[in-house]
Amino acid sequence: MTANETSMIGGRRELTKAEKFYAASQWQLIRWKFFRHKLAMVGLGALILLYFGAIFAPFLAPYEKLYTSDLEFSPPQGFHLFHEGKLVGPFVYGIKSAVDLTTYERSFTEDTSQIYKIVFFARGWEYKLFGFIPSDVHLFQVEEGGYLFLFGTDDLGHDLFSRVLQASTISLSIGLVGVFLSFILGCILGGLSGYYGGTLDTIIQRVIEFLISLPTLPVWMALSAAVPQTWDQIQVYIIITVILSLQGWCGLARVVRGKLLELREEDYVIAAQVAGTSDWNIITQHLLPGFASYLIVSITLSIPGMILGETALSFIGLGLRPPTVSWGVLLQQAQNVRTITVHPWLLLPALVVIITVLAFNFVGDGLRDAADPYVI
Repeated sequence: MTANETSMIGGRRELTKAEKFYAASQWQLIRWKFFRHKLAMVGLGALILLYFGAIFAPFLAPYEKLYTSDLEFSPPQGFHLFHEGKLVGPFVYGIKSAVDLTTYERSFTEDTSQIYKIVFFARGWEYKLFGFIPSDVHLFQVEEGGYLFLFGTDDLGHDLFSRVLQASTISLSIGLVGVFLSFILGCILGGLSGYYGGTLDTIIQRVIEFLISLPTLPVWMALSAAVPQTWDQIQVYIIITVILSLQGWCGLARVVRGKLLELREEDYVIAAQVAGTSDWNIITQHLLPGFASYLIVSITLSIPGMILGETALSFIGLGLRPPTVSWGVLLQQAQNVRTITVHPWLLLPALVVIITVLAFNFVGDGLRDAADPYVI
């Protein structure tokens, strides 16, 4: 039987691959091609893991974000399964620290005479999962007396692994919230500009040109510096999100305007107008869905810019501030070259940022390729 032939299964005619292709909707074609994009699948898997870690950060983190130890600048610590050739299970050795009396540098070594087992689903510090479910169960904890620093510690003895996990909640969510605001502004203002034209179009386009002409980073810095130091971190979080969204909608609004100028004279739009459909419904239900694939790609590729914007502002001290933790806040200690030379693990939050940005770009590229469904 050839690929173009049909078969009967249970008395029902089965569609061939070619027939399924021609009968498929645009969204089906996009989905089929997207799932065949290998890099997009890698990026999607990475994003699922990152957001899973952000959502369940308190459960996955062995230490509270403000937990401090007396092991400042301790290097990343690995776990072991065997001790002296015998299977013990996951455990860590004790940590011995010593100070070089010549250079006054502190060094850390494993004390193989001390063994601390890693206990799974153990009880530890209390937290609220999803912000309202009280719990004290953690995925893993080390026995009392031992330490487990997978990413090492900072200058105050904070566990970097726990802080990176809990910082991802803010850093990843601020990208979604910021892009959501930019998306709403871009679609609404760009839609109104392209559909109505005239004076409204002129005003909106001049505002866009003014905002685009402003240098992005200095504007962010100026607006962030204007945030009162007395504000709590929730207020700072909200204003940082708004600041990041101020210029993000301009490019999307121009694309939406161009598309609507092209589509507003189509027969189906005129038919909707004759049928008495409101302008708002014509824009949202008839025009915008006509290039929804582009809008999805635009959202995906804009999120990394928002994350990098928050990271940059917090890195230079104009964004979120301690005790709130974000990836940018954690990277503030990486400003000193000498510190990084001696303690390179302080750059691990930057590695997480790079992985996140690459993952979003891979997914965005996959969606962009899949948005052209004519080749499958």
